Amino acid sequence: MTDLAHLKFYATQPHPCSYLTEEQAVTLFLDPQQPIETDTYSQLSELGFRRSGEHLYRPHCAQCRACVPARIPSADFVPNRQQARIHKRNRDLQVTSRRPAMNEEIYQLYSRYIIARHSDGDMYPPSREQFQSFLVSEDAFCEFNEFRLDGRLLAVAVTDRLNNGLSAVYTFFDPDESSRSLGRYAILWQIEQARLAGLPAVYLGYWIRNCRKMSYKTEYRPLEMLINQRWIRVN
Repeated sequence: MTDLAHLKFYATQPHPCSYLTEEQAVTLFLDPQQPIETDTYSQLSELGFRRSGEHLYRPHCAQCRACVPARIPSADFVPNRQQARIHKRNRDLQVTSRRPAMNEEIYQLYSRYIIARHSDGDMYPPSREQFQSFLVSEDAFCEFNEFRLDGRLLAVAVTDRLNNGLSAVYTFFDPDESSRSLGRYAILWQIEQARLAGLPAVYLGYWIRNCRKMSYKTEYRPLEMLINQRWIRVN
């Protein structure tokens, strides 16, 4: 187990918040020179840290606590009626896991997704350099899970496999397949994979009450949120 007291962290200068336009954000990063080991990452995930590319981070804003880490207890999760329908609708998909890498097929899917779904965000316009730095990692815990229909790539869920759960890093999918609810299905699939592997949780990142794009996270129940450094269950 890593002694977290010996790790170095750095805080950014205040910068415009990506989620709440009226707010300034400060981000706390693990020392970039510190190798990201699975044990360290797993312990930091319990404290609300996430991974972006080769960096582990969490919000560190002095006056704002809007970003609330959220996770799904995999063993206790029960799909609601809508989620059961989404699962049934996607039973024809084949899922394979591979080491993270960018190829033209994957990048074109990512590019189409960003253009269609996030043209108002800081990830627009998409670029290969952005994809590489954001999602591709050589660390052993990271995997690309590809969802295909008769060989055609429909979605990719980027997942980190930790000691204490799966971290759902990012999912992108074919924007023309909206009827399948592929983003929600990818979470359902990861919950099931965590349960099969005996891992206790799927980490969803941050939930923000006033951010519409984050509202889907509360659809999964029970849900646990990190409040005042304690994981509290929301039934």
